[in-house]
Amino acid sequence: MPSEPHQNHLLIIEDDKGRREFILDGPVYSIGRDPKCDIRLVSQFVSRRHATLSQLPNEDGTYYYRIVDGNLKGKPSANGLLINGRKLLAHDLQNEDEIVFGPQVRAIYYLLKRDAVLTVPPDEFDITLISPGMIVESDD
Repeated sequence: MPSEPHQNHLLIIEDDKGRREFILDGPVYSIGRDPKCDIRLVSQFVSRRHATLSQLPNEDGTYYYRIVDGNLKGKPSANGLLINGRKLLAHDLQNEDEIVFGPQVRAIYYLLKRDAVLTVPPDEFDITLISPGMIVESDD
């Protein structure tokens, strides 16, 4: 059966509000403290418009994301971006990159790749039953 590459872009944010997941599929995301930002960071140490994520095409038809310090007009954030321990103005995100926006405010980027196998549509009457005897419980 033919298969086509499939990828999911995921950004996990940890800030004063806790941990949240964002599935990335749009062309541009603003990141910062401003309530109007697409991805809002909750911390007094983060700029209102701290960073921008832009979707860019790969040659194989897939895409990747580039993070840039500041807003689209070129105004940088106050504290900058620390990506994988290095202070950078821009970076093409790779799987498991860590982005630090400020004290106790960080994100981890995940690029999840898998081959999507083209199959017949699922049978609406196909169900799987699990009996309680099938589940093994550990004694912790």
